[in-house]
Amino acid sequence: MTLDPIHVENIAQLAYDIAGDVDTTDHDDLAGRVWRDWLPELRRDGRVVIEPVDEHERRRAPIDDAALTDRPFETVHGLDSGTINPTTFKNGLVVDVAHAAMASTPSDLDLHRDRTIVATVHAGDSTASFGGEWRERDGGHTRQRVLHAPRVNRYAEGVVHALALYLAEGTHALDHADEVDDLLVLDGPIYPKELFTWDDRNPELGALAREAKPRAVVEKYVRLVERFVERDVPLAGFVKNPSSGTIVRALARKGVEPPWPDDTALFTRLLERREGDGPAGGGARGGNASAGRDDRVDDELTFTTWFRSRGGADATMAADGDALGIDRALDPELYEPAFMVVYDPRTDVTYKLEAPYAFARDPSVRDRLTRQVLADVATTRGPPEAVGKADELARIAATEKAALRRKFEERFDSDQQATYDDRRWGKEPY
Repeated sequence: MTLDPIHVENIAQLAYDIAGDVDTTDHDDLAGRVWRDWLPELRRDGRVVIEPVDEHERRRAPIDDAALTDRPFETVHGLDSGTINPTTFKNGLVVDVAHAAMASTPSDLDLHRDRTIVATVHAGDSTASFGGEWRERDGGHTRQRVLHAPRVNRYAEGVVHALALYLAEGTHALDHADEVDDLLVLDGPIYPKELFTWDDRNPELGALAREAKPRAVVEKYVRLVERFVERDVPLAGFVKNPSSGTIVRALARKGVEPPWPDDTALFTRLLERREGDGPAGGGARGGNASAGRDDRVDDELTFTTWFRSRGGADATMAADGDALGIDRALDPELYEPAFMVVYDPRTDVTYKLEAPYAFARDPSVRDRLTRQVLADVATTRGPPEAVGKADELARIAATEKAALRRKFEERFDSDQQATYDDRRWGKEPY
């Protein structure tokens, strides 16, 4: 049954009721004040959590010029990991399988064939034992293993998903690090930040993050940074859906009521430009904005200069963080995440590019990374081409997920635990 026209009209009326109580020009003023007065050195509890690496500016780049410019890096490698998603079976097992691949531009078909596969298993039975050594298949082109996840009373699905995803990705990146000559871009952050957020979600998960197996997963990324610093080859992460809340939470603790749900919404407000805006772009909207929404200016990418981040999930790898107890061979501040933000007005999407401070501290490397990501976004309207290729290689299609789950059901002699929502939302039959 669909909504009747009167129902649609009544629901739409709610938008007018909500809009009447919201003055978005106040949001613009606050965004501009946050940029000018807070972000040059944002503190939380006396500790600097966000600060510029060097300049503190919002900039613009004509899209056509950015797309046609020469790329600063001759070759770019991308890396991604896909999963079948956590699956619970009636015998008590919770399983996820991750599959990592690396791609390059220009293409390298032998490299594209190489895969790393990890199946992570959580068992309710404390006597169950899984796991083992890495095994090679496909003539050495595939490495795979089973990892027995530490036991938890809750969040078993989240645990198996994170450990499978990051172990496959981190291992594949380390195994192929020496094949990267100019630049490696991970599909996502430069560290397994989901593991870093376990502390905030539940004390049991926070303790779990410091156990041997999760720490070994995080250590892969620490060693990856060290390997690339040693080789003097930049390492970056392209975050397609950034969700950090470091800035808005710090503002809230200072008594400022941020109207944005996360930092991405704030940066979008700062970087989006409309016809009535002043020369500074977002946060300086003209006085006619209250009369209606002006057309978006969509012929230029807008972006920030670089920041160092030590708050939220990034606190773990900050110079004064403990890195979950993992030894760091370099100066601890070199592991700190640094980032810039890029906004594409054609798609109204905001992206984040991350890099370890070991690379971001160098003005020439920052400039090259910035020009590279602007050229890629201008050309693809999305992630860098190498990241898009890696995503295609690593992605496990819905039909393939269903087939793999059937295989697990056969081998376990146990059905997947189904829910009503599986039927309600037309989940792929197994």
